[in-house]
Amino acid sequence: MRLRRVLSSILTLSIGISVLSGCGSVQSQVDATHTKSLTLALRDGTYSDVIRSCLPAFEEQTGITCEVVNFSEDDLHNLLLDEGGRSSQYDLCMADASWTAQLYAEGVVADLSELGYSIDNDIIPATTAISYYGDHLYLVPYFGNVTVLLYNKDLIKSSGVDLNSDSSLADVMEVAKYAESIGKAGFLYRGDTENNLVVDFLPILLAYGGWVVDENNRPTVNTPVFVEAMNAYLNLIATGEAMDKSTLIASIENGEGAMAIGWPGWYTPTELSPANYCSISGKLDENSISYNANVYGIWMLGICGDSSKKEAAAQLLTYLMDKNVQKETIAIGGVPCRYSSLRDEAVLAQYPQYDAICDALQGGTYRPTLEKWPEFYTILGNAMRQIIDGEISVENGLNQAQKELENTIR
Repeated sequence: MRLRRVLSSILTLSIGISVLSGCGSVQSQVDATHTKSLTLALRDGTYSDVIRSCLPAFEEQTGITCEVVNFSEDDLHNLLLDEGGRSSQYDLCMADASWTAQLYAEGVVADLSELGYSIDNDIIPATTAISYYGDHLYLVPYFGNVTVLLYNKDLIKSSGVDLNSDSSLADVMEVAKYAESIGKAGFLYRGDTENNLVVDFLPILLAYGGWVVDENNRPTVNTPVFVEAMNAYLNLIATGEAMDKSTLIASIENGEGAMAIGWPGWYTPTELSPANYCSISGKLDENSISYNANVYGIWMLGICGDSSKKEAAAQLLTYLMDKNVQKETIAIGGVPCRYSSLRDEAVLAQYPQYDAICDALQGGTYRPTLEKWPEFYTILGNAMRQIIDGEISVENGLNQAQKELENTIR
């Protein structure tokens, strides 16, 4: 489907925002007759809370009121894609990075370049890899969700292994086996959905130098490196068990479980908290190549393609993406994709975990930008579940998945 272009009659946007201090001071050159109300379609939880915290000051200074409508991940996906966008009632939206191919193909989001918006060089470059369609900008990275290794501090300390951003998969396995040997769960994983199964495995696959598709986006799930990584993953999760997110976090906090693949949006460690996290090095052992093994789950911001208030929405987007505004959101759980936030000495003195997040964001990989990515992970996740449950061998399961994927991803 051809990408719908923003109507050429849209006036060139003149953004007159001057941020003076955090979320509290903005001056606007918007004409009084241009005052509008904006409706935002956001992912619920911390992601929405962070944006909500910035809206009162924006509203006060611009006279533009903002209504937030929260959605679960699935419901937001359905709104933007399965229902064809239905975005005329929404002006600014949040989107998962893995949806971008569909969003662009169906014209759900507006061309930000035509609206005069551009990305500055303070934003970590790798996080903008899927922000463009051709040479034009459509989405910007807002909440830097990225996989990290979540672990229990006391169990790690007693294992004698110093887990950090340089630790290898061999180190992770050593800790997992130690935890298992003292009656604890070693490596926990999320087995509640096909998507969670796949994403949990991807950092392991990347550390082996493998991936789920080739350079032409053709499936590669039955390759020798994929088989090798799958066998390693089976050995790792054999030391633990499958859990849903809340149970997994609680297990690591109370010391019943040692480690798991997690996300910064799940947990905010402090000096006194029982758990912490580090980025994933992408190394098999201390002497091996280091691959970009942290998987991006970044929540992007865009302007709805059918919005009649694109200029005002672009003004709000500029405000929300301002580096000073974003830095102040850290206090309520924000995770900017900005060096000025994640490497700030004052921020790190209070929130040292943001150093690990910055490492992970610099060494991250986006999931494939496939229009049929949901079908892809469902097929692969089903095969992985059969393999994990012992219903089928690794080789047979992956060969079966490859054939099904080849028939689906054309």
